Amino acid sequence: MTEAVFFGGHDAVLCDLDGVVYAGTEAIDGAVPTLRELGRRGVPVVYVTNNASRSPESVADHLLGFGLEVTGDQVFGSAAAGVALLNQELSRTATDPSADGASSGVRPVPARVLVVGSDYLCGLVSGAGHEVVTTAAERPDAVIQGFDPSVSWTDLAQASYAVNGGARWIATNTDLTIPRAEGISPGNGALIEAVSRATGTRPLAAGKPEPVLFRLAAQAVGARNPLVVGDRLDTDILGGNRAGFDTALVLTGVDTEANAAAAPADHQPTWTIPSLRMLLADSTVEARSREAQEEPQP
Repeated sequence: MTEAVFFGGHDAVLCDLDGVVYAGTEAIDGAVPTLRELGRRGVPVVYVTNNASRSPESVADHLLGFGLEVTGDQVFGSAAAGVALLNQELSRTATDPSADGASSGVRPVPARVLVVGSDYLCGLVSGAGHEVVTTAAERPDAVIQGFDPSVSWTDLAQASYAVNGGARWIATNTDLTIPRAEGISPGNGALIEAVSRATGTRPLAAGKPEPVLFRLAAQAVGARNPLVVGDRLDTDILGGNRAGFDTALVLTGVDTEANAAAAPADHQPTWTIPSLRMLLADSTVEARSREAQEEPQP
């Protein structure tokens, strides 16, 4: 366990990126100085992102452009988690003839995989030993879908044809929106909805709010009491809560204080804070805790 502690005794930050550190090409006010100061104090900071379009090294370079010294091993993304889930599902199908999609015969891994997403995601799938295909006519065993700005109607149509044909469907993440400098834009979840409506089914999802990314990130820095920080209740906060960690919703991205107050219990953050700057404050004095919000009023 790390010895440096902050913000009520936590020993690491598991930090989201979009809507927390930056919005599009612009750093969010105060985020970079706060993260630098946490580093100066010896608090480990790792980044847990549902962005499946870029490699950890590319994300680290992006953060370096904002003045943050980050390496690829500090970045945990949903693309790698998605490929791990893909491998798990294909292996399960290969060993279980009763699994969905196996009625025409068991196909062992490696398999044919239709990738809807970035070149980086294609590379991960290929690196796992699978054959990457681009059309349903190539009879893929599985579809993996991750965000990329270049995803087209044709890509979504091919995914729909493949899923309707029995291919297993994996999503790297299901974020409906992405904060950009210009405003809120459609995310991978919005594109997944198009395929879902065309197929009448839902994918297995690998990224947040599943707890595995948070637990892997905490283990990587030896943290026992990390704080999960994010701007989305349905991914960052729900996922951190599922992992058993304290959570902080920052109001610089998608969700608002009103959203948090109205959210179901498993979506509610331990703290709601205006921005990352509050992580340098005394949480018992300046931050609003869940317990304080829920205290009965006289």
